[in-house]
Amino acid sequence: MIPVSRSEREEFLRVAIAHFSELNSSFAPEEDWKQHYFETIQANPQVFLRWIMSNGERAGFILFGLENHRFLPRKTGAVYELYIVPPFRRRGIARACAADAIRELWTFAPSKIQLEVVEGNAGAAALWRSLGFRKVTERFVLAGGTR
Repeated sequence: MIPVSRSEREEFLRVAIAHFSELNSSFAPEEDWKQHYFETIQANPQVFLRWIMSNGERAGFILFGLENHRFLPRKTGAVYELYIVPPFRRRGIARACAADAIRELWTFAPSKIQLEVVEGNAGAAALWRSLGFRKVTERFVLAGGTR
């Protein structure tokens, strides 16, 4: 894994759009996403954005980091995104990269490491379970404008 540099903004956003479009076929980045997503990631020293490399080629990206606990004086590790471009899938790259990120997060002594899996993404759920994660909650979302 190698850090995504500021000069690679457009390439990263292109790959991120592909990722989010796979998760939600109607994904269309809004102006605030286009203007702030990458910049906000880059500005946060507790967030790590890395290219996933395979034989010198970019095979995807991972975004992980640390968050302050909402109410307690402790940190929580988080894996926000892990994306492997289709030609590199089913080679163990995601597993190896996830394991590296988990090891790095543990060096910061968080109380736990957490992540979210989009409902219906059985492959991702299986990967994370195989790495020791377990489902502890379901997250419900009320989208804007549906009040």
